[in-house]
Amino acid sequence: MITKQTNENASIVFTCSGTSKHSTELTAEEHSVVRVLSGELKVIQSDKTYVFGAGDTYLLPRNRLALLVKSDKDGEPYKAIVVKLSHNILRSFYEANPSLVNSVSKTDHIVRLGKSPLFDSFFDSMIPYFNLEYQLPPELSQLKIREAVTILRTVNGDVDSILSDFSEPHKINLVEFMQKNFMFNMPLEKFSYLTGRSLTTFKRDFKKAFNTTPQKWLTQKRLELARFQLTEQKRKPIDIYFEVGFENLSHFSYAFKKEFGITPRELASH
Repeated sequence: MITKQTNENASIVFTCSGTSKHSTELTAEEHSVVRVLSGELKVIQSDKTYVFGAGDTYLLPRNRLALLVKSDKDGEPYKAIVVKLSHNILRSFYEANPSLVNSVSKTDHIVRLGKSPLFDSFFDSMIPYFNLEYQLPPELSQLKIREAVTILRTVNGDVDSILSDFSEPHKINLVEFMQKNFMFNMPLEKFSYLTGRSLTTFKRDFKKAFNTTPQKWLTQKRLELARFQLTEQKRKPIDIYFEVGFENLSHFSYAFKKEFGITPRELASH
């Protein structure tokens, strides 16, 4: 399915931010190829930040935590086309081409894709679809996804190790994962899934490791990170509250004052 809406069930999405700055968190369950058409996209991971502008293309591996900050640039709003590479299409491709499946990559990083006329032609060909008054048949969407896979493999010969990975998250070190990813504001169910645990096992292991509840620990860690960014990096509360794991500025300010006895704005002005 091809749609203008940011519908999670859509295979190909045209997305446009309606504000000068918009932030979302992403833990995609399918690999996605994204072409930025205008504006600017900052992708923040736990240990690395990427900035993409008009004409840039990147691959976001599935089940990777990232904060997306979409902004206007040069007077143009953020616009992008997102192509989700479905499990069924990828599995069918690699089952038919087993020789292409080598070692599986567990990279957590975004893959920046080089400039290519193949990508230019591919994304240009899809723009008219979003102006149609009717929905394209699924068969056409599937053809475009297969075309995207072919172009992706042509432009970057190393992506087979990522695209051919169909494994579910296995049980990993909970402490290391949480220390690295606490700033991502996700449901506990998602944290448990990404650490290879049921929610019950996650809570039990968390209590054993940290001697507190996940909610209390996450709030404490996020507030400590916020205080560091305000005092040491001299950032403004409006610029950091989402990046440190709070949904809105008022909740962040309330929790911060409750913890430290001073509002973020007051601390930033010192």
